[in-house]
Amino acid sequence: MSPLSTRHLLGIKDLHPEDINLIFQTAENFKEVINRPIKKVPSLRDVTIANLFFENSTRTRLSFELAERRLSADVINFAASSSSVSTGETLIDTVNNILAMKVDIVVMRHPMPGAAVFLARHVKANIVNAGDGAHEHPTQALLDAFSIRERLGDLKGVRVAIVGDILHSRVALSNILCLQKLGAEVMVCGPTTLIPRHIDQLGVRVEHNLRRALEWCDVANMLRIQLERQDIRYFPSLREYVMLFGLNKEILDSLGKKITILHPGPINRGVEITSDVADSDQSLILDQVENGVAVRMAVLYLLAGRVE
Repeated sequence: MSPLSTRHLLGIKDLHPEDINLIFQTAENFKEVINRPIKKVPSLRDVTIANLFFENSTRTRLSFELAERRLSADVINFAASSSSVSTGETLIDTVNNILAMKVDIVVMRHPMPGAAVFLARHVKANIVNAGDGAHEHPTQALLDAFSIRERLGDLKGVRVAIVGDILHSRVALSNILCLQKLGAEVMVCGPTTLIPRHIDQLGVRVEHNLRRALEWCDVANMLRIQLERQDIRYFPSLREYVMLFGLNKEILDSLGKKITILHPGPINRGVEITSDVADSDQSLILDQVENGVAVRMAVLYLLAGRVE
């Protein structure tokens, strides 16, 4: 098996299409493993992985930890809220202290964009970006694309609409880059205030009408409104947002075609999508969670082959 072209997973922009396909092929093998009665393999025995989360996380942290344990790695968990970071320790000092304990791979989530890139320049361990501010979230984009590929086959020519808070979403940028590298067409849809300026320069279509976006697409990825990142009001009220950009079963059934629904979680039920959409057979939300473990196993396994 040829190795990845990079020592780190900092963002989708650093991956070649061949890297993405290699991750998918490896993830298919691991998905078969985690559905066996005995779900553990000794692939990363004697590899130590530190999970550094400077921001709250449930699904991503649990998914990475489960992936690591399924691969038999030794796992160190670190939460900024209960660490020396709260007393003023710098990021590099924190990581160097952890690396002095002979850690091979660091999985990091941080509120500042570019934190993973900064770390990769200053420490010797392999770095996996588990989300840096509103910049990138590469493993989420990989598992989203993997889930679409599993349902629809080849992504070439598939039309994907990303709907919601594009401005504050790290998932949106990573998804755009990943889907385009695999040959998909991408549209972003949301209120004018939540669409970044000049995003069309990434080669995406821009739409402000939900129905038109849904009629165009094969797959709709419904993003959460990130109120915690919004320092001003970007729309009058949640009620108005739901009226214009909330997806319900009535809209879904009136399209005249079946589209596939994704959501990176956590879901605000009744805001971006209603419960009957989230729980319908057109939804891949639980598949995304299952595939997340397999994709992260694949990423860690392939990066461990590049440990120096």
